[in-house]
Amino acid sequence: MKIDNVELPREAVLLAPMEDVTDPAFRLMCKQFGADMVYTEFVSADALIRSVSKTEQKLRISQAERPVAIQIYGRDVPTMVEAAQIVEQAQPDVLDINFGCPVKRVAGKGAGAGMLQNIPLMLEITRAVVDAVKVPVTVKTRLGWDESHKIIVDLAEQLQDCGIQALTIHGRTRSQMYTGEADWTLIGEVKNNPRMHIPIIGNGDITTPQRARECFDRYGVDGIMIGRASFGRPWVFKEVKHYLTTGEELPPLTAEWRLNVLRQQVDDSVRLLDERRGILHVRRHLAASPLFKGIPNFRETRIAMLRAETQEELYRIFEQIAPLLG
Repeated sequence: MKIDNVELPREAVLLAPMEDVTDPAFRLMCKQFGADMVYTEFVSADALIRSVSKTEQKLRISQAERPVAIQIYGRDVPTMVEAAQIVEQAQPDVLDINFGCPVKRVAGKGAGAGMLQNIPLMLEITRAVVDAVKVPVTVKTRLGWDESHKIIVDLAEQLQDCGIQALTIHGRTRSQMYTGEADWTLIGEVKNNPRMHIPIIGNGDITTPQRARECFDRYGVDGIMIGRASFGRPWVFKEVKHYLTTGEELPPLTAEWRLNVLRQQVDDSVRLLDERRGILHVRRHLAASPLFKGIPNFRETRIAMLRAETQEELYRIFEQIAPLLG
């Protein structure tokens, strides 16, 4: 797969952009486990042009995580153009525009998936950003606003005509948020449209290596994007890449190995932020990790783990859990 001058493997596997998740430490970990390209947390164009420090920090990328995309969102042309030019100075490999975030504080204000209710403005922003920067521009969006307005097949052509170099499609509408099942049939329809010539990346409900294989084989996409399945499980990329390459499941990773990965996540998060914020940040991964599923009478331990405020306290709980893991 090729995004302008960015070469990616055939059947590329990408880490989805996720707010409060895809910080530099997590991106690098997923990269080391096999992610072919990683994305930053989404960046508010409004905050970026106002030089909000916390937002500017999201532009920090390292050579080790390349190829890396920085994703921006906003709701008007001048702001998005100025933000794109600021992002370009950070030298990402790709600049991605978020037209897919469904949360109310974004979509409710007309940005993210909110743009699915204003296609002329979406296209105007896309054309303007493409014209304003030299870095390859891509778009991530959804099937449409709701069940009655699944417009992605026509919209994909329109976005391609604006000059984007790749399109990622999440197989849900905005109204679905993250509920129900992702519908890949329209993603496949976009990919198999003879008028489409840019890479199409599919996103939504890829939680197993077998499902990754099925999405490539059944829908013909150029790449797949893994999001929530990576929470507390960055090794999912190792499992998926092994299966895509060999057709066989990766031999089971030991519980001790996986627990050590989670320890490393805590270490990296604390080093990147500080102890208090780092532990708060990593709780989402600990809460979602499949490593702890099936442990009998685990509720109290889980609560203690998610309330821990220091590394020492958290690692003490890990030591108590270790003998319980299969």
